[in-house]
Amino acid sequence: MTNPKNITVLGAGAWGTALAVIAKNKNHQVKIWSRSGLTSGDALSLTDVVKDADIILSAISMKGVSEVAKQIQSLSIPKDVIFVTATKGLDPETTRTPSQIWQAMFPLHPVVVLSGPNLSKEIQQGLPSATVVASRSATAAEFVQIIFSSPQFRVYTNLDPLGVELGGTLKNVIAIASGVCDGLNLGTNAKAALVTRGLTEMVRIAVSWGAKAETFYGLSGLGDLLATCNSSLSRNYQVGYQLAQGKTLSEVIADLQGTAEGVNTCKVLMQSAKKQNISMPITEQVYRLLQAEITPRQALEELMLRDIKPEYHD
Repeated sequence: MTNPKNITVLGAGAWGTALAVIAKNKNHQVKIWSRSGLTSGDALSLTDVVKDADIILSAISMKGVSEVAKQIQSLSIPKDVIFVTATKGLDPETTRTPSQIWQAMFPLHPVVVLSGPNLSKEIQQGLPSATVVASRSATAAEFVQIIFSSPQFRVYTNLDPLGVELGGTLKNVIAIASGVCDGLNLGTNAKAALVTRGLTEMVRIAVSWGAKAETFYGLSGLGDLLATCNSSLSRNYQVGYQLAQGKTLSEVIADLQGTAEGVNTCKVLMQSAKKQNISMPITEQVYRLLQAEITPRQALEELMLRDIKPEYHD
Protein backbone atom coordinates (compact mmCIF):
# COMPACT_ATOMS: atom_id res chain seq x y z
CA MET A 1 0.00 0.00 0.00
CA THR A 2 1.56 3.30 -1.09
CA ASN A 3 1.53 6.36 1.14
CA PRO A 4 -1.31 8.81 0.33
CA LYS A 5 -0.30 11.34 -2.33
CA ASN A 6 -1.72 14.68 -3.40
CA ILE A 7 -3.33 14.37 -6.82
CA THR A 8 -4.60 17.35 -8.81
CA VAL A 9 -7.00 16.50 -11.64
CA LEU A 10 -7.47 19.18 -14.29
CA GLY A 11 -10.80 18.63 -15.99
CA ALA A 12 -14.10 17.87 -14.29
CA GLY A 13 -15.65 15.96 -17.18
CA ALA A 14 -16.52 12.26 -17.16
CA TRP A 15 -12.94 11.07 -17.73
CA GLY A 16 -11.29 13.38 -15.22
CA THR A 17 -13.94 12.55 -12.62
CA ALA A 18 -13.53 8.80 -13.19
CA LEU A 19 -9.77 9.01 -12.67
CA ALA A 20 -10.28 11.18 -9.58
CA VAL A 21 -12.60 8.55 -8.08
CA ILE A 22 -10.02 5.81 -8.68
CA ALA A 23 -7.39 7.85 -6.84
CA LYS A 24 -9.79 8.76 -4.01
CA ASN A 25 -10.73 5.11 -3.53
CA LYS A 26 -7.04 4.43 -2.87
CA ASN A 27 -7.05 7.06 -0.12
CA HIS A 28 -5.12 9.71 -2.05
CA GLN A 29 -5.92 13.37 -1.52
CA VAL A 30 -7.60 14.59 -4.72
CA LYS A 31 -8.47 18.06 -5.93
CA ILE A 32 -10.49 18.50 -9.13
CA TRP A 33 -10.35 21.68 -11.19
CA SER A 34 -12.17 22.74 -14.33
CA ARG A 35 -11.73 25.73 -16.60
CA SER A 36 -15.12 26.97 -15.41
CA GLY A 37 -13.53 27.36 -11.97
CA LEU A 38 -15.70 24.78 -10.21
CA THR A 39 -13.96 22.05 -8.23
CA SER A 40 -15.93 19.56 -6.17
CA GLY A 41 -18.34 22.28 -5.13
CA ASP A 42 -15.57 24.75 -4.23
CA ALA A 43 -14.18 27.59 -6.31
CA LEU A 44 -10.40 27.18 -6.13
CA SER A 45 -7.83 29.02 -8.18
CA LEU A 46 -5.39 27.10 -10.32
CA THR A 47 -2.68 28.20 -7.88
CA ASP A 48 -4.57 26.66 -4.96
CA VAL A 49 -5.40 23.43 -6.70
CA VAL A 50 -1.81 22.60 -7.78
CA LYS A 51 -0.28 23.57 -4.44
CA ASP A 52 1.58 20.63 -2.83
CA ALA A 53 0.59 18.32 -5.69
CA ASP A 54 2.65 15.17 -6.26
CA ILE A 55 0.87 14.50 -9.55
CA ILE A 56 -0.90 16.97 -11.85
CA LEU A 57 -3.20 14.99 -14.13
CA SER A 58 -4.69 16.72 -17.15
CA ALA A 59 -7.98 15.37 -18.51
CA ILE A 60 -9.12 18.60 -20.15
CA SER A 61 -10.22 18.72 -23.78
CA MET A 62 -7.58 19.27 -26.45
CA LYS A 63 -8.59 22.86 -27.12
CA GLY A 64 -7.75 23.87 -23.57
CA VAL A 65 -4.40 22.10 -23.10
CA SER A 66 -2.02 24.83 -24.29
CA GLU A 67 -3.83 27.58 -22.42
CA VAL A 68 -3.91 25.71 -19.11
CA ALA A 69 -0.32 24.52 -19.48
CA LYS A 70 0.79 28.13 -19.96
CA GLN A 71 -1.09 29.19 -16.83
CA ILE A 72 0.57 26.48 -14.77
CA GLN A 73 3.95 27.30 -16.28
CA SER A 74 3.69 30.73 -14.68
CA LEU A 75 3.41 29.09 -11.24
CA SER A 76 6.24 27.67 -9.18
CA ILE A 77 5.99 23.91 -9.71
CA PRO A 78 8.61 21.76 -7.89
CA LYS A 79 10.72 19.66 -10.26
CA ASP A 80 9.66 16.38 -8.65
CA VAL A 81 6.01 16.89 -9.62
CA ILE A 82 4.88 14.41 -12.28
CA PHE A 83 2.56 15.54 -15.07
CA VAL A 84 0.09 12.95 -16.35
CA THR A 85 -1.90 13.59 -19.51
CA ALA A 86 -5.11 11.70 -20.26
CA THR A 87 -6.24 13.91 -23.16
CA LYS A 88 -6.67 12.40 -26.62
CA GLY A 89 -6.19 14.76 -29.54
CA LEU A 90 -3.82 16.79 -31.71
CA ASP A 91 -3.16 20.52 -31.55
CA PRO A 92 -4.65 22.04 -34.72
CA GLU A 93 -1.90 24.65 -35.08
CA THR A 94 1.21 22.58 -34.33
CA THR A 95 -0.06 18.96 -34.71
CA ARG A 96 1.61 18.29 -31.34
CA THR A 97 0.16 15.75 -28.94
CA PRO A 98 -0.86 16.79 -25.40
CA SER A 99 2.23 15.22 -23.85
CA GLN A 100 4.47 17.09 -26.29
CA ILE A 101 2.82 20.34 -25.23
CA TRP A 102 3.29 19.57 -21.52
CA GLN A 103 6.88 18.41 -22.04
CA ALA A 104 7.76 21.56 -23.98
CA MET A 105 6.32 23.69 -21.18
CA PHE A 106 7.98 21.64 -18.43
CA PRO A 107 11.19 20.18 -19.93
CA LEU A 108 12.63 19.22 -16.52
CA HIS A 109 9.54 17.38 -15.31
CA PRO A 110 8.59 13.78 -16.09
CA VAL A 111 5.47 13.54 -18.28
CA VAL A 112 3.38 10.37 -18.32
CA VAL A 113 0.67 9.45 -20.84
CA LEU A 114 -2.36 7.51 -19.58
CA SER A 115 -4.41 5.84 -22.30
CA GLY A 116 -6.32 2.66 -22.97
CA PRO A 117 -9.74 1.11 -23.63
CA ASN A 118 -11.36 3.17 -20.89
CA LEU A 119 -14.98 4.19 -21.41
CA SER A 120 -15.67 6.59 -18.54
CA LYS A 121 -19.18 5.38 -17.76
CA GLU A 122 -18.03 1.78 -17.32
CA ILE A 123 -15.21 2.85 -15.01
CA GLN A 124 -17.62 4.95 -12.97
CA GLN A 125 -19.78 1.82 -12.59
CA GLY A 126 -16.80 -0.05 -11.15
CA LEU A 127 -16.54 -2.45 -14.10
CA PRO A 128 -13.11 -4.02 -14.69
CA SER A 129 -10.77 -2.15 -17.04
CA ALA A 130 -7.10 -1.90 -17.96
CA THR A 131 -4.95 0.98 -19.16
CA VAL A 132 -1.37 1.94 -20.00
CA VAL A 133 0.87 4.60 -18.48
CA ALA A 134 3.83 5.50 -20.68
CA SER A 135 6.81 7.76 -20.23
CA ARG A 136 10.44 8.15 -21.22
CA SER A 137 11.03 7.84 -17.47
CA ALA A 138 10.38 4.28 -16.32
CA THR A 139 10.44 5.48 -12.71
CA ALA A 140 7.70 8.04 -13.34
CA ALA A 141 5.55 5.51 -15.21
CA GLU A 142 5.92 2.96 -12.41
CA PHE A 143 5.02 5.60 -9.80
CA VAL A 144 1.81 6.48 -11.64
CA GLN A 145 1.09 2.77 -12.13
CA ILE A 146 1.15 2.24 -8.36
CA ILE A 147 -1.03 5.29 -7.72
CA PHE A 148 -3.87 4.19 -10.00
CA SER A 149 -3.72 0.38 -9.96
CA SER A 150 -6.67 -1.27 -8.26
CA PRO A 151 -8.62 -4.57 -8.44
CA GLN A 152 -10.98 -2.88 -10.93
CA PHE A 153 -8.38 -0.85 -12.85
CA ARG A 154 -5.28 -2.74 -14.02
CA VAL A 155 -2.41 -0.48 -15.10
CA TYR A 156 0.50 -1.49 -17.35
CA THR A 157 3.66 0.53 -18.08
CA ASN A 158 5.22 1.34 -21.44
CA LEU A 159 8.30 3.30 -22.59
CA ASP A 160 6.73 4.55 -25.85
CA PRO A 161 4.66 7.57 -24.73
CA LEU A 162 4.19 8.84 -28.29
CA GLY A 163 2.83 5.50 -29.48
CA VAL A 164 0.52 5.10 -26.49
CA GLU A 165 -0.77 8.63 -26.96
CA LEU A 166 -1.28 8.33 -30.70
CA GLY A 167 -3.10 5.03 -30.26
CA GLY A 168 -5.72 6.76 -28.13
CA THR A 169 -5.87 9.73 -30.46
CA LEU A 170 -5.93 8.22 -33.94
CA LYS A 171 -8.49 5.53 -33.13
CA ASN A 172 -11.13 8.25 -32.69
CA VAL A 173 -11.14 8.82 -36.46
CA ILE A 174 -11.65 5.12 -37.11
CA ALA A 175 -14.40 5.10 -34.47
CA ILE A 176 -16.30 7.70 -36.51
CA ALA A 177 -16.01 5.42 -39.55
CA SER A 178 -17.14 2.47 -37.41
CA GLY A 179 -20.23 4.39 -36.32
CA VAL A 180 -21.03 5.06 -39.97
CA CYS A 181 -20.63 1.36 -40.71
CA ASP A 182 -23.16 0.40 -38.05
CA GLY A 183 -25.45 3.29 -38.92
CA LEU A 184 -25.66 1.98 -42.48
CA ASN A 185 -26.18 -1.62 -41.23
CA LEU A 186 -23.25 -2.87 -43.29
CA GLY A 187 -22.72 -5.98 -41.15
CA THR A 188 -19.97 -7.67 -39.18
CA ASN A 189 -17.73 -8.50 -42.14
CA ALA A 190 -17.55 -4.88 -43.25
CA LYS A 191 -16.87 -3.63 -39.74
CA ALA A 192 -14.10 -6.16 -39.13
CA ALA A 193 -12.43 -5.12 -42.38
CA LEU A 194 -12.82 -1.44 -41.55
CA VAL A 195 -11.31 -1.72 -38.06
CA THR A 196 -8.43 -3.90 -39.28
CA ARG A 197 -7.52 -1.59 -42.15
CA GLY A 198 -8.02 1.37 -39.83
CA LEU A 199 -5.39 -0.04 -37.50
CA THR A 200 -3.04 -0.30 -40.48
CA GLU A 201 -3.52 3.42 -41.15
CA MET A 202 -2.90 4.26 -37.52
CA VAL A 203 0.38 2.35 -37.49
CA ARG A 204 1.48 3.82 -40.82
CA ILE A 205 1.18 7.46 -39.78
CA ALA A 206 2.32 6.92 -36.18
CA VAL A 207 5.54 5.12 -37.17
CA SER A 208 6.35 7.97 -39.55
CA TRP A 209 6.09 10.30 -36.52
CA GLY A 210 8.46 8.16 -34.45
CA ALA A 211 6.17 5.79 -32.56
CA LYS A 212 6.82 2.04 -32.25
CA ALA A 213 4.59 -0.22 -34.34
CA GLU A 214 4.28 -2.88 -31.61
CA THR A 215 2.65 -0.37 -29.26
CA PHE A 216 -0.42 -0.35 -31.49
CA TYR A 217 -1.08 -4.03 -30.88
CA GLY A 218 -1.46 -3.39 -27.15
CA LEU A 219 -4.14 -1.88 -24.93
CA SER A 220 -3.65 1.72 -26.03
CA GLY A 221 -3.83 0.82 -29.71
CA LEU A 222 -5.86 -2.24 -30.66
CA GLY A 223 -7.52 -2.38 -27.24
CA ASP A 224 -8.78 1.18 -27.34
CA LEU A 225 -9.71 0.82 -31.01
CA LEU A 226 -11.93 -2.20 -30.30
CA ALA A 227 -13.61 -0.57 -27.32
CA THR A 228 -14.33 2.70 -29.10
CA CYS A 229 -15.46 1.16 -32.37
CA ASN A 230 -17.91 -1.18 -30.67
CA SER A 231 -19.58 0.99 -28.06
CA SER A 232 -22.49 3.37 -28.34
CA LEU A 233 -21.00 5.07 -25.26
CA SER A 234 -18.24 6.48 -27.48
CA ARG A 235 -18.91 10.04 -28.61
CA ASN A 236 -16.82 9.53 -31.75
CA TYR A 237 -18.79 6.40 -32.65
CA GLN A 238 -21.99 8.38 -32.13
CA VAL A 239 -20.80 11.07 -34.55
CA GLY A 240 -20.46 8.51 -37.33
CA TYR A 241 -23.62 6.62 -36.43
CA GLN A 242 -25.78 9.72 -36.40
CA LEU A 243 -24.27 11.05 -39.63
CA ALA A 244 -25.27 7.76 -41.22
CA GLN A 245 -28.79 8.36 -39.89
CA GLY A 246 -28.98 11.57 -41.92
CA LYS A 247 -28.10 14.21 -39.33
CA THR A 248 -25.71 17.05 -40.08
CA LEU A 249 -22.43 17.35 -38.18
CA SER A 250 -23.60 20.50 -36.41
CA GLU A 251 -26.77 18.71 -35.27
CA VAL A 252 -24.78 15.75 -33.99
CA ILE A 253 -22.28 17.89 -32.07
CA ALA A 254 -25.09 19.94 -30.52
CA ASP A 255 -26.60 16.76 -29.06
CA LEU A 256 -23.34 15.27 -27.74
CA GLN A 257 -22.51 15.34 -24.06
CA GLY A 258 -18.82 16.23 -24.17
CA THR A 259 -16.28 16.57 -26.95
CA ALA A 260 -15.77 14.17 -29.87
CA GLU A 261 -12.03 14.71 -30.32
CA GLY A 262 -11.99 12.66 -33.52
CA VAL A 263 -13.63 15.49 -35.48
CA ASN A 264 -10.71 17.85 -34.89
CA THR A 265 -8.12 15.05 -35.00
CA CYS A 266 -9.31 13.97 -38.45
CA LYS A 267 -8.68 17.43 -39.91
CA VAL A 268 -5.21 17.74 -38.38
CA LEU A 269 -4.33 14.19 -39.36
CA MET A 270 -5.41 14.68 -42.95
CA GLN A 271 -3.33 17.86 -43.30
CA SER A 272 -0.25 16.10 -41.92
CA ALA A 273 -0.73 12.99 -44.07
CA LYS A 274 -0.93 15.10 -47.23
CA LYS A 275 2.26 16.97 -46.34
CA GLN A 276 4.07 13.67 -45.79
CA ASN A 277 2.40 11.98 -48.78
CA ILE A 278 1.13 9.13 -46.56
CA SER A 279 -1.85 7.11 -47.78
CA MET A 280 -4.79 7.34 -45.34
CA PRO A 281 -7.86 6.23 -47.36
CA ILE A 282 -10.26 5.70 -44.44
CA THR A 283 -9.22 8.92 -42.74
CA GLU A 284 -9.62 10.77 -46.04
CA GLN A 285 -13.19 9.55 -46.49
CA VAL A 286 -14.06 10.40 -42.87
CA TYR A 287 -12.63 13.88 -43.44
CA ARG A 288 -14.68 14.39 -46.61
CA LEU A 289 -17.78 13.15 -44.80
CA LEU A 290 -17.23 15.58 -41.92
CA GLN A 291 -16.77 18.38 -44.45
CA ALA A 292 -20.10 17.38 -46.03
CA GLU A 293 -18.37 16.77 -49.37
CA ILE A 294 -19.82 13.26 -49.65
CA THR A 295 -22.56 11.13 -48.10
CA PRO A 296 -21.85 8.10 -45.88
CA ARG A 297 -22.84 5.79 -48.73
CA GLN A 298 -20.52 7.56 -51.17
CA ALA A 299 -17.66 7.23 -48.67
CA LEU A 300 -18.23 3.48 -48.59
CA GLU A 301 -18.24 3.22 -52.37
CA GLU A 302 -14.99 5.21 -52.61
CA LEU A 303 -13.27 2.75 -50.25
CA MET A 304 -14.63 -0.38 -51.92
CA LEU A 305 -13.67 0.78 -55.42
CA ARG A 306 -10.02 1.55 -54.62
CA ASP A 307 -7.39 -0.24 -56.70
CA ILE A 308 -6.84 -3.84 -55.61
CA LYS A 309 -3.49 -4.57 -53.96
CA PRO A 310 -1.64 -6.99 -51.69
CA GLU A 311 -2.60 -6.75 -48.01
CA TYR A 312 0.90 -5.80 -46.91
CA HIS A 313 1.79 -3.72 -49.96
CA ASP A 314 2.25 -0.70 -47.68
